[in-house]
Amino acid sequence: MAERAVALVTDSRLKDGGRPGIFGWIEGSIRRAAAWFGELVKPREAQELTKARSSLVQAGYRQPSALEIYWGIKAGAALVGLVLGALAAMSGKVPGQYKLFVVVGLTAAGFYIPGMILDSRVKARQTAIQKSLPDALDLLVVCVEAGMGLDAAIYRVCQEMSLKDPILSAELRLLTLELRAGKARREALKNLSARIGLEDVGSLVAMLIQTDMFGTSIAQTLRVYADSMRTKRFQLAEELAAKLPVKLLMPLIFFIFPTLLIVILGPAGIRIFQMFGGMGK
Repeated sequence: MAERAVALVTDSRLKDGGRPGIFGWIEGSIRRAAAWFGELVKPREAQELTKARSSLVQAGYRQPSALEIYWGIKAGAALVGLVLGALAAMSGKVPGQYKLFVVVGLTAAGFYIPGMILDSRVKARQTAIQKSLPDALDLLVVCVEAGMGLDAAIYRVCQEMSLKDPILSAELRLLTLELRAGKARREALKNLSARIGLEDVGSLVAMLIQTDMFGTSIAQTLRVYADSMRTKRFQLAEELAAKLPVKLLMPLIFFIFPTLLIVILGPAGIRIFQMFGGMGK
């Protein structure tokens, strides 16, 4: 039942975001064609498939055919790069010694660019969750200390965070749906950690599982972890501030200092040049 709940949320989100009319039909046809092609070309190694599926889940692509669509896009982009490279090589504008390099380069670019885009989306989602996690923990501490159970507190935080951070809110909503569908809290929390892929979330999940197993105070555990997360966020801000002078060094040397020298010494240089010019006459 938990899997059906997650699939229901994912499918409804996809339908709401789909385009109406002819554009939606074209988009659906492209997806089906990519899924069919991806089923033919995707690797058979379980390790490679698991890695790609994990990246897709962390990027927010959780429909059943996401893996096949991803590999269909990779293989299709590689074929497009191969065709473009072949056309460029046969056009006569590329020197003979570079034709093979152009073909291989465009093919490799078409194959690896979808993976790079997927990794960038995963990092963007993780960065957004990383920024909002301390605030969500503070809200969770307030809800638990007010007398709410952990499941109800998570649902409340999910509602409160829906406008500020819809990504984290969606993940917490999936966690709530799994709990309501009857999945064990330990398993649902592990699924949350796997979907997000952040070390901080993994540590929080491990702490909540241990608290649930040993029966210790959830409010105290969450408060301690929220304090540590807030301290970590302050330390990260201090680290970024400490790196700022080093990052400004190269622009200062190559752009600001030469401009200052031109402005300060330029008029004196012109006067000296005019003086020596007059002496020559």
